[in-house]
Amino acid sequence: MRDGVKIRIAIVVGWFVVLGIVGALVLTRSDPETHANIEEHYKYGSIGAEGRSGVPASLWLALPEVFGDLLPPKGPGKGYERVGLLYEEGKTRPIGTSFREAQTGMIGLNCAVCHVGTLRASKDAPRQIILGMPANQFNLQAYLNFLRNISKDKRFNADTLIPAIKKVDPDFSRVDEVLYRQYVIPRTKKALRQLRDDFKWMDERPPEGPGRVDTFNPYKVIVGISTGDTIGTSDLPSIWNQEPRRGMDLHWDGNNNSVEERNISAAIGAGASADSLDKPALKKVREWILNLKAPRYPSQRIDSKLAARGAGIYAENCAACHSFKGKRVGKVTPINAIGTDRERLDSFTQELVDKQGEGTGNLPPFKHFKKTNGYSNQPLDGIWLRAPYLHNGSVPTLEDLLKPPAQRPKEFYRGVDIYDWKRVGFITRGSTAKRTGFLFETKERGNGNGGHTYGTDLPASDKRALIEYMKTL
Repeated sequence: MRDGVKIRIAIVVGWFVVLGIVGALVLTRSDPETHANIEEHYKYGSIGAEGRSGVPASLWLALPEVFGDLLPPKGPGKGYERVGLLYEEGKTRPIGTSFREAQTGMIGLNCAVCHVGTLRASKDAPRQIILGMPANQFNLQAYLNFLRNISKDKRFNADTLIPAIKKVDPDFSRVDEVLYRQYVIPRTKKALRQLRDDFKWMDERPPEGPGRVDTFNPYKVIVGISTGDTIGTSDLPSIWNQEPRRGMDLHWDGNNNSVEERNISAAIGAGASADSLDKPALKKVREWILNLKAPRYPSQRIDSKLAARGAGIYAENCAACHSFKGKRVGKVTPINAIGTDRERLDSFTQELVDKQGEGTGNLPPFKHFKKTNGYSNQPLDGIWLRAPYLHNGSVPTLEDLLKPPAQRPKEFYRGVDIYDWKRVGFITRGSTAKRTGFLFETKERGNGNGGHTYGTDLPASDKRALIEYMKTL
């Protein structure tokens, strides 16, 4: 063994004599991965989530190698692709993961994990990665459950994990091995067991599936109030065109009208805390998405004459609530009027509003959250890429949304990125969807597909014209 290596190992072993010193080093060193290119930074840069919920990098890379049997059996690809994380060619980490060097490298999540989606024009077409789009394939619950389940597995020990780490991380040194064996692996196991306990409320609710998340029950755990039996599962939103959304009632139920505060709360949801939040990095992302434009529907697939006729139908039936200049856009429609599933609305309580205002549980104090009585009317920019529809993603296509609720599909498959150009949405039926998709059942609590009956009584020809126009938004 080289003398330099011996000296470094001796130093590391000395650290473990006084673990408080190790903890201090981990907490005081903080070197985030950054990118000059904003799109690369958005996909891979840190927002500070590693501080509260990061996983040691070398260990994170090895987990699928050891615990592959605990990943979902269905889905595309292998490893973390099984929970819907997206890899670009030549990258060792998926989009939406960040890296920060503390005493050991840490991997966390960032904004892109929930706001980058994919599209294939047909079954055999190449995948298009679209920034700002809802992450239609990412299953956050499956990812969390993977981490929760490995915490109680007998294989979670240094003797099993370190050989796997060496296979995936060629730079893993002898010093790293000592650090991981004596400190990193035991501490990570303890943290993941806490994660298992903090999210045990998920086990009593219907599965969320890809492209959806229960936004505020995790907050209740953070601030120390009961989740009760509430279900807040809703679709991940797009994040295009944030500048014209300033002052609107944001989130599905319109519970906050500050773009900046909404972004911070989302970063907390990704794993950051008041102490670890990287405000400069978050500001960089915020300024970019203020004017990020939604991708356009392929013009060659639009019937321009039919779309022109649909523009008038849209102006008469939809624009007041869903155009940027509409008089009711960004305002809350009462639940009794819109009639959609109310579980998401009821999950966000006044008690949580009060706790958020106090800054409880290492949260920054939020000043713009409020309790509402319905769902907010959202602009429809890029609506063609935001399927499935309604706040809980319970209606698969625009064609289905214009049907009376009783005629909408009662179950369908989510999480497939092949586009359905006829119905305007993603494919939700057939062998490919069945093989790789997640079965969504509207009979489950929080999954109701009723309400929003606007336009359902239009003649069939008007519906086709309306959908054709909506492709252009």
